[in-house]
Amino acid sequence: MANKSASAKKRARQSIKRRARNKSVISNLKSSVKAYQTALESGEDSKDLLLRKVISLYDKAAAKGVIHKRNASRNISKISKTINK
Repeated sequence: MANKSASAKKRARQSIKRRARNKSVISNLKSSVKAYQTALESGEDSKDLLLRKVISLYDKAAAKGVIHKRNASRNISKISKTINK
């Protein structure tokens, strides 16, 4: 914990909150991608719905600044290619 100034203490508190929020978003995104990949391998009918959900989660994560927009775009492109094969 910072002990220099009030602003440093506040920044430390804010970074803890942001880290928890970002970790939640990333975790949700990874679990959705994994669910999509298992649906794709097993040939389920819900894979189109899961693809839309994953794309939406990537876009939201990029909009919130959790991941970079080019990272989101690259991963969306990679995932979209798998369904077109």
